[in-house]
Amino acid sequence: MRARKKKNTIPRLKRCEELLSDKISPPERKKICLEIGCGKGQFITGLAKKHPDIEYYAMERVPDVIVMAAEKGLAEGLTNLHFLLADASSLSEICPDNSIDVIYLNFSDPWPKKRHSGRRLTDRRFLEIYKRLLKKDGEIKMKTDNEGLFRFSLEEFSGDGFILSEISEDLHNSNIENEFMTEYETRFSKQGMKIYHLKATLSD
Repeated sequence: MRARKKKNTIPRLKRCEELLSDKISPPERKKICLEIGCGKGQFITGLAKKHPDIEYYAMERVPDVIVMAAEKGLAEGLTNLHFLLADASSLSEICPDNSIDVIYLNFSDPWPKKRHSGRRLTDRRFLEIYKRLLKKDGEIKMKTDNEGLFRFSLEEFSGDGFILSEISEDLHNSNIENEFMTEYETRFSKQGMKIYHLKATLSD
C-alpha cells in the first residue's frame, strides 16, 4: 500500500532531527534492537518507552511515513530511539557487523509475485546481511498477516543456517510474548485475521 503524500514533510522531519540518524552507532555494553520497516512507529515507540535501558533503531524508507513515527518518539521525549531514513539494502553500509541483538520484521511488504521475491526482506540476500549485523546470540523476530510470505520465510531461514523457534500461525492465541502491536496488527486482529510469527537465531 502506497503512503499518501503528507504536507510539510521536510519541515516536520526537521523538527524531529534529534531523533534522526544516518547510521547505527552502538553504545558500549547496551542491547541494540532494530526494526526494519517501522511504519507509523506504534510498535517501536512502545518498546523504547517500556525499556529505556535498550537502544532502539527504526528504519523506514518512505519520508511521509517515518515522519509520523519520529513525531511519536519526539512527543514521548524518548532518548533511546533513533530513526533511519534508508532502505534495508543499505544496512551493511550504515551498521557495524556484530552489533545488533534483535532485528524486528513486522508486516513487511510480501511482494507476492514470484519475480519480485528478491525484494522480500526475508529473501536470502537480506538474510546474509542480517547474519553479519547480528551478534553471536542475536535473533530475528517476524510478524506478518501474509501466509505466503510466512511460508517463504520459513524456508529461507531454515535453508540459510538459522534455527527457528516460537513458530505460530495464530500469535494472538498462543503463549508467545507479544509486547506491542503495530498499527497493521491492531487493525488486522480486530478483523479476526490470524497473525503469523517466528523467531530465528543463528546456528553455531
